[in-house]
Amino acid sequence: MNIFVLSFFLCLFRGVLLELLRRQETLNLNGKWILSNGSVSLAAEVPGCVHTALHQQGHIQEPYFRFNDLSYRWIAYDNWTYARVFNVSPELRAKEKILLVFDGVDTVSSIWLNGVKVGSTDNMFRRYDFQVGDVLTDGENVLKVVFMSPVLYASQRSRAHSAYRVPPECPPDVQKGECHVNFIRKEQRSFSWDWGPSFPTAGLWKPVRLVAFDVLHLLQLSSLPLLDVRTSRWRVQVDVIVDAAQDTNMLIVLSVPELDSEQSFQTRFLQGKSKNSLTLNINKTSPVRLWWPNGHGAQPGYRLTVTGFQGGSLMLKTETKVYFRTVELIQDPVVGSPGLTFYFRINGKAIFLKGSNWIPAHSFQDQVTAAVLRNLLQSAVDANMNTLRVWGGGVYEQDLFYSLCDELGIMVWQDFMFACAMYPTEGDFLETVREEIIQQVRRLKSHPSVIVWSGNNENEAALATNWFHIPVSQRPVYLKDYVRLYVDTIKLLVQEEDQTRPFLVSSPTNGAESEQEGWVAANPYDPLYGDTHFYSYLLDCWDWRTFPRTRFASEYGFQSWPSFSTLQPVSLREDWSYSGRFASHRQHHESGNQQMLQQAALHFTLPNSSDPIRQYTDTLYLTQVMQAQCVKVQTEFYRRSRTELVDGRGHTMGALYWQLNDIWQAPSWSSIEFGGKWKMLHYFAQNFFAAVLPVGFEDDDVLHIYAVSDLSGDTTLWAVVNVYSWAELDPVCSLKSEPHLVPAGSAVGVFQQPVAALLAGCGRCTRFSCLLTFHLEDATGQQGPTNHHFLSSPKDAQGLQSPNITVEVREDKTGYFMSLRSAAVAPFVWLDVGGIPGRFSSNGFLMVSRNMTVTFHAWQPTSVSELTRALSVKSLRDVY
Repeated sequence: MNIFVLSFFLCLFRGVLLELLRRQETLNLNGKWILSNGSVSLAAEVPGCVHTALHQQGHIQEPYFRFNDLSYRWIAYDNWTYARVFNVSPELRAKEKILLVFDGVDTVSSIWLNGVKVGSTDNMFRRYDFQVGDVLTDGENVLKVVFMSPVLYASQRSRAHSAYRVPPECPPDVQKGECHVNFIRKEQRSFSWDWGPSFPTAGLWKPVRLVAFDVLHLLQLSSLPLLDVRTSRWRVQVDVIVDAAQDTNMLIVLSVPELDSEQSFQTRFLQGKSKNSLTLNINKTSPVRLWWPNGHGAQPGYRLTVTGFQGGSLMLKTETKVYFRTVELIQDPVVGSPGLTFYFRINGKAIFLKGSNWIPAHSFQDQVTAAVLRNLLQSAVDANMNTLRVWGGGVYEQDLFYSLCDELGIMVWQDFMFACAMYPTEGDFLETVREEIIQQVRRLKSHPSVIVWSGNNENEAALATNWFHIPVSQRPVYLKDYVRLYVDTIKLLVQEEDQTRPFLVSSPTNGAESEQEGWVAANPYDPLYGDTHFYSYLLDCWDWRTFPRTRFASEYGFQSWPSFSTLQPVSLREDWSYSGRFASHRQHHESGNQQMLQQAALHFTLPNSSDPIRQYTDTLYLTQVMQAQCVKVQTEFYRRSRTELVDGRGHTMGALYWQLNDIWQAPSWSSIEFGGKWKMLHYFAQNFFAAVLPVGFEDDDVLHIYAVSDLSGDTTLWAVVNVYSWAELDPVCSLKSEPHLVPAGSAVGVFQQPVAALLAGCGRCTRFSCLLTFHLEDATGQQGPTNHHFLSSPKDAQGLQSPNITVEVREDKTGYFMSLRSAAVAPFVWLDVGGIPGRFSSNGFLMVSRNMTVTFHAWQPTSVSELTRALSVKSLRDVY
């Protein structure tokens, strides 16, 4: 061989070898581990948790079955050890730096490798990594993660904080929970909540791996689009966060090919963890398509590539998505009245936020699959929602959650994980919180769906209105701690990392007004400022006057029970009683079961069947009817208040009811049951969140109908009102209003008439014998859903008859169809196919026609015969 050719191949081989040596190596440590507590040893999957492993290996029953949340309290009181053996190659051990990386450890643990303690953890919400190059050996290595009981740890931390108490010490007895959850940086609801069980988990809830490298390891890549308003030019700030084995010079190339934009940067990474922020200017000749919330436009994203070269060798190559949108929280003086506005502008457009509040989808996070997330988020979109508030007592959701929100156009109000409590502010507590906040903001800030950061859930209100009975003399101590944690620590860190989104210290809050009052307002529920939370279970929910005419409603709601088919798998026949032990056990809200019946009894005849099982199922149904109607009235009030000011109150620009989803099979405020089945409320939400909505209400015996529009353009609409007798299926009479101009993003009155005059014009109607339906029309036909208005409580309705509804199930290539036939007006018609997963196109509806067809969207294969066997139909008159 020619010496020059040999030299060429030797150089080529040396270059390839050098490239291989420089390349990062990753050893996945997920999969099978051994879990033990000194008396039991079993196989356990990682990611996972102790409860899931015990259940999967047959050591415990289904944790959600009956009273098992109490039976299995011992699990959280034990210390547990995860262990595994793994082999390391000489090539990996030869790397300059080797990290043992834990993406999520729940929660308090010590990490041992080959008998050497390499680190510890105390925060469920942080990623941890430990240098282990000096501890690894050739061949087999033994890794152990020794967990301390989260309950005992929290108790010890509380006792150590002897200077003053940090309330609340324990949850209410009705929640059957554990104490001192505010002393551990862990999912706060895991010690119990008023809608969920106490399952203080322990485990490796996110992936584990070894990462070995000679040059650097990419920790995080984030992108923030920035708009120069003066020039209308976009640029993208790209944060490249690495762990470098030594000081490293590198050429970084940023590129958005679709926008014909690319720039190179000479960059230096210092040894250890460091962040470099680079700014890519977007080519002005390339038009940028904006990301819009659901209902307001599309959600386009662009591929951003990041490559790094050292001495001509490729050292780094990754890509992510970048989305272009702006967000502003507008808190301006209100012309002619006290207070400030409170609304969000996306891409310069004021948008009414419609949606709900998100809680963890399961007590055990390893059970929250991609299918579960997609089903719940798609259900939100299908109900015309554009916003979810990720509530502060749960977890920062997994990456897929936010990616799906980006894809679906769901805006996210992101709480930090502090809820309904005071918190300690010792140095080590603040230090772990600092790292938590930095990591989470860096992880999430690239997502356009995230539109606001909020420091906590209800802690300003708790302090301001003295939930915890703190003596006046001690109040300054707690105010100081509050500001130290949420303002001096969290707010400061968030604004250092992300200046593109607003930050609110709490929810509810008076926003800018709270800041003026030293961050804790005298009344954080003031409807003239900020956002409000409002609950009232005893006042008549059909009376819109009971609701605050607030700037923004971020929490409100009513409880209901889930369907019988959801409860059946976790109960026995002896449990099927509304007044039984099981019903009492699952209700974690004080007097909740009684409050539901009290509210229902205001307008409905309570079930009175002599068959105990039917009495139970009828009662479950009626709680859903009550909930759906209550939240409908309240939400419609907020939507029609968007362009109204009454005594300075109004201009409401958000309605997020509590809550979207359930964590187990129990009564709650949710509109979707555990497992994904829609409650009646969620079907109602399809209508009351529609882009064009008719809202009817009475004021001093005058019927008003408003046209609410979320459209981007003006439209001309008129109302069509149909009056029905409870005893007949044909309208008694119909009325039509004059056409009215409805500007984009407004609520306009389009119909107004005294009820007495309206009924007199229909001849033989009274408040008790008739009801109304109404809809909006333009020149092309009906716009938006048909709505209803009851002139009296259904329990007082004269002529309400049993409709004897029959249903025929049929199928064609597009799906399944339910053809209904009714003999009478039927309110709150409810179709149910038991445990067959899927949803109907409409449900819980008012049927005022003889015939109606509803489609069923099955989530797994089924058949006409199976659906026919499972199908039941019920309406209000059937529960009498």
